[in-house]
Amino acid sequence: MAKKNTDKVVFHQIKVLDAGAKGVSVAKAPDGKVVFIPNVVPGDVVDVQTFKKRKAYYEGKAVHFHEYSEHRVEPICEHFGVCGGCKWQNMKYSQQLYYKQNEVKNHLQRIGKIELPEFEAILGSEKQFFYRNKMEFSFSNSRWLTEKEIDSTEDLGNRNALGFHIPKMWDKILDINKCHLQEDPSNAIRNEVRDFANAHGLTFFNPRAHEGLLRTLMLRTASTGEIMVLIQFFENDKANRELILDHLYEKFPQITSLQYVINNKANDTLYDTDIKLHKGRDYILEEMEGLKFSINAKSFYQTNSDQAYELYKITRDFASLTGNEIVYDLYTGTGTIAQFVSKKAKKVIGVESVPEAIKDAKLNAERNEITNCEFFVGDMKVVFNDSFIAQHGHPDVIITDPPRDGMHKDVIEQIMKIAPEKVVYVSCNSATQARDLALMDEKYKVTRVRPVDMFPQTHHVENVVLLERR
Repeated sequence: MAKKNTDKVVFHQIKVLDAGAKGVSVAKAPDGKVVFIPNVVPGDVVDVQTFKKRKAYYEGKAVHFHEYSEHRVEPICEHFGVCGGCKWQNMKYSQQLYYKQNEVKNHLQRIGKIELPEFEAILGSEKQFFYRNKMEFSFSNSRWLTEKEIDSTEDLGNRNALGFHIPKMWDKILDINKCHLQEDPSNAIRNEVRDFANAHGLTFFNPRAHEGLLRTLMLRTASTGEIMVLIQFFENDKANRELILDHLYEKFPQITSLQYVINNKANDTLYDTDIKLHKGRDYILEEMEGLKFSINAKSFYQTNSDQAYELYKITRDFASLTGNEIVYDLYTGTGTIAQFVSKKAKKVIGVESVPEAIKDAKLNAERNEITNCEFFVGDMKVVFNDSFIAQHGHPDVIITDPPRDGMHKDVIEQIMKIAPEKVVYVSCNSATQARDLALMDEKYKVTRVRPVDMFPQTHHVENVVLLERR
């Protein structure tokens, strides 16, 4: 039964049926349409206040709980439900893994429409909190107010914030007290930066007016204990810049790399900026099976170091190398997978479009005394051609780990043309992976599938697929 409330509708005692895309749960309205509801768990029975109606679905929020799901747990973060980062923190971890495995299976079956083997069990993360090695926070001079604060008659005081963007709001920042995603001293460093800036009158960024000194803060940590801190300044104020950077280095002597950038562009991306070193060195070191990898401010590195190791082990296992194979590692990044499998390969060729990443890959190979890896920079669909293969050898195995958009059709066509014995496809988006697998189905059969959970408390999931030539 539904009753109208101006232009909105309330659905009573709706059972939440499933976990849907982007961490939002799914229910059915009395008229049969789908209802998307955040911050609920499959099994909850709720009253839903709708705020958006489309031809095929509603969007709404739970305004009253009649029954709580047996799969529900109490979120540990004080910011849960507002922050939007850990949307599944109210769901048992075993259920998170269930829905992640289901999502991969649904994508490969529904989008791929190909013959599939029995899926191997998803590999869960040993750490379910404090697992990220990289966090990015934004400054704002007009922090997001909670409903309680808005209704309060008290003076709200300082409106400066250092934290996360409110979902779907580019100019609204939630001030974060404690985040459960990155190990200490992450929280201590972030809170010290905010408190010191407030105490010394340093201005926080205003994204609408495009003014203010402090713009973003990035923290990177490594399993070796090394720490990188990078502050992005909008204004070039040398005195105040050095004031806060010097204080930070003195307060946290364990910082390995302290860097900054002056960025007065319209966006806050780092990739086209000139990063300056203030103290320490311009990279931190990560270690895996005795291999050391330098990570700079612009480097791509899997965000969960411990689980990246497990992901790479699965990738190497799927490749089943004997030491005689030529391996191509497409979208190689800083060459981590390439070097990780190199000791079991004859030769590894890594290709990547980002010049800085290839520079890092070469330096890492030199540091690790690896001589059977070569790295090349260029657009994959252009570089990966017949003459390149003629020059570097026909691959026996291809490992590919593309961005979320998947592989370009020209790259897929080239793989099909040269037809290596095996392709190991690592993906952070099983929907685009499924599309690509369908395109390769004529020549390749999927023989192994194993999802890997890199991001507990979120809906994100990686997937590793082995394709073998028919």
